[in-house]
Amino acid sequence: MDWTQQFDAYCERTDLTYWSEPINAVTNAAFLIAALVMLWRLRGTRLPLAYLLVGILAAIGVGSYLFHTHATVWAVTADVVPIALFILVYVFVANYHYLNFGLWAALGATLLFIPYAGMMIPIFNLIPITEPSAAYWPVPLLILLYAAFLGQRLPQVSRGLLIGALILIASLTFRTLDEPLCAALPLGTHFMWHILNGIMLGWMIEVYRKHMIATGRA
Repeated sequence: MDWTQQFDAYCERTDLTYWSEPINAVTNAAFLIAALVMLWRLRGTRLPLAYLLVGILAAIGVGSYLFHTHATVWAVTADVVPIALFILVYVFVANYHYLNFGLWAALGATLLFIPYAGMMIPIFNLIPITEPSAAYWPVPLLILLYAAFLGQRLPQVSRGLLIGALILIASLTFRTLDEPLCAALPLGTHFMWHILNGIMLGWMIEVYRKHMIATGRA
């Protein structure tokens, strides 16, 4: 694999120079702002997993910035790895703190995300409206499943997860429309994926923070 190979993946990019995606690059500040906001909101708490999520959130912003400037294979790796880590850590949080699984059960249930995604991604690939972002669509579906399961048991967490899923669905819609609307919108719509994702990921940490405070575990 050539880690330095460059490629054009988004509407805004017109060549392979560093600043060919200025809007896509700069809007990654949304992740850093969300991380700083949540770092401030977590002050005085003892929630190591929440702080870990904040760190990963900041890394998502840095990785995505590198991808939208360098546009190389190594940069896309720096983009997607923190996203995958955030998903896995949050699924563990949901299993351990929302469902109250034991440590090993929570870890085992978290690892089930991998075959779940492996099963769902090909299905979303078959649907024209979800195919461009098929790798991500299993995530809002899973959040909705958790929200439904927790509806009676933890209604506030359930509502929080539902809001998060809806923000992510809106975000994925903008990501999907980037290429189809490129002729009409030369800047594309991918930058909205960054802005809404920054809001959504920060919100998901806030849902966790509020739950832990409400249950006296913060």
